[in-house]
Order: sequence, then structure tokens, then C-alpha cells
Amino acid sequence: MNPSPLRPARRFALVPCAGVGERAGTSVPKQYAPLAGQALVRHTLQSLQRLQALQALSATLVVIGRDDAHFEQAVPETEFDRRWLARVGGATRAATVAAGLLALRERGAEDEDWVLVHDAARCLLQPQWVQRLIDTVADDAVGGLLALPLSDTVKRDDGQAQVRETVPRQQLWAAQTPQMFRLGLLQEALSRAGTTVTDEASAVEALGHRPRLVLGDWENLKITWPADFALAERLLATR
Repeated sequence: MNPSPLRPARRFALVPCAGVGERAGTSVPKQYAPLAGQALVRHTLQSLQRLQALQALSATLVVIGRDDAHFEQAVPETEFDRRWLARVGGATRAATVAAGLLALRERGAEDEDWVLVHDAARCLLQPQWVQRLIDTVADDAVGGLLALPLSDTVKRDDGQAQVRETVPRQQLWAAQTPQMFRLGLLQEALSRAGTTVTDEASAVEALGHRPRLVLGDWENLKITWPADFALAERLLATR
């Protein structure tokens, strides 16, 4: 389906929120673990709501698991419109995002609309980072993602926690989110790549495209390990 020629492409955020996050060591899926007095994902959605208030986003779709019993308790209905909550999450990130794209279509999104996929666990997102992505990618034929050039020396191990080799860090970037692609392109990419890809850019790359790398920020960290919660709480306290 092509968008109306009278309507410019819209931008939708899609938050895959069906994972478990076992490495975080929390008693509930990490996106629902407490951080500075509220669930981690609530901080994430508040950041995206600020972007909606600035009209940078048309809406935010959250994709949760079919048996999720935490979201409604973690995020008040006054803060998030339940019409944009989809209980169609899959066993992998790719499956969850693919199901979310179908849910966006059911809500009126079309091939040429932009989708900004953002990790539920990146709760420190700032509007200016996303605006930089939007401004850079708006006229790009493919799309792009926030990322950071690697600054540390990179080691590859031998499978037994011993160094096998040092990997040159030149031209290496750490991928972040949001990752911004047209709905039609991303849907095709995920359908061909299968469920093993760990981010959307990988699926788009597999089609032969080259997503644009847009400078992110080190504070846009993904909560992964137990110590990340303390760091994120300290950063939130300084804002």
C-alpha cells in the first residue's frame, strides 16, 4: 500500500518489550525491574512521549508477550494509550518486531512510513539524539541507526576466556537504538532474514543495503547487567 500523495510519511516508534533479559539478574523481566522508583520501561516510554509532544513521532507502539502480566501495573493508563499496546510478541526480538510491524499496519501505517525501533531497556534516551537521527536519515534511501565508534581496544577470545587476537577498532561501531527504516523495507528485510538477527540494521544489510550510522551518545546505554541499574540511576539523578 502506498501512502496518499497528499500525506507526508509519518514516524512511528516501535518498542519490542517481550524479552526476559536473563543477564540482568532481576526477579522479573528486566524491562519491568525498578529503577529510580518506577519500572525501567516506564522511563523509556516517557522519553518517547516527549518526542510525541514535540511532534517528532506520530505514535509509539509497544509489543509485549501474549501472557505478559506486568505492563499494565508498570505503566499507568494515563501515561500510555492502551490502543497502542500489542500482545503479539514472539520468542525472539526479530519475531517481536515483525509482529509489531503488522500491528502498525492494522493501525494505519503504510509502506513509506518510518519506523523507529527502540530497545525497551534503553531508558536514558534524550530527544536531541533521536532528532539527530531523524534529521540525518529523513532523505536517505535506506535509513540508519544511532551508533558509537568504538574507543576501547577490542579482543576476540578463544572460547575459554583467553585472548585469541586483537581486533583493529578502526571503522568499528557499537550499534544503539533507535534504528529507523521504512516500514515496507524493514518488513521485507525481517521476512527474509528470519528470526536470528539481533537488530533491524542487520536484516536490512542482508538485503544489500548500507544503513547510515548516526552518532549516538554513551549515555544511551542498554541495561544489560546488574551494575547497569546503578549507573542508570546515577545518570537519571543528574538530569
